[in-house]
Amino acid sequence: MEGWIVSEKRAEALERLDVFVGEWALEVPDQPAPPDAGEDVPVARSWFEWTLDGQFLVQRSEVKVPGAPDGLMIVSADPETGAYTQHYYDSRGVVRLYAMSFDGRVWTLTREAPDFTPLDFGQRFTGTLSEDGNTVTGAWESRRPGGDWQHDFALDYRRLG
Repeated sequence: MEGWIVSEKRAEALERLDVFVGEWALEVPDQPAPPDAGEDVPVARSWFEWTLDGQFLVQRSEVKVPGAPDGLMIVSADPETGAYTQHYYDSRGVVRLYAMSFDGRVWTLTREAPDFTPLDFGQRFTGTLSEDGNTVTGAWESRRPGGDWQHDFALDYRRLG
C-alpha cells in the first residue's frame, strides 16, 4: 500500500507546489480597500504550509472585511496521475471541491457544478505566477448552467517577507 501512496507522479506534483509555501497578501484590485485598512497591514492574507509529512498542502486565508469569509483549503495529488484536488472550507460553513492544476506557472481551480452546497453555478480561478515567484496575478470567474464564463473578481497574491 505504501508504494501506491508515495508514487513518483504524486511526489513530483507535490514538489511543484513548494513555490506557494509562505505568507502572502491577498489583493482585490477591482475593489477599493476598506476605509479602516492600514497601508502596512494587508486586508487579507493567506498562508501555505505542508502538513502530515508533506503529503498535503494547506492554505489558510484570513480576510478582515465584514462579510468576507476566512478559508481553509487542503490540496492533495492523485498517486496515479499527479492530478490535484483542492478541498475548500470557509467560515460560512461552505464546502467545495475544485479540480486544480499547476504547471509551475499557471494555477487553475475549477468547479463545474454544485457539490457540497446548493449553489448552482460553476467557478474558475486562473492565476499566473511571476518569474520571480513573488506574485500571482489572477481572477475568479463564474458561470450559470448553460452559460458562459463571466468575470467575477480579480485576486492577486503578493508574497510577504
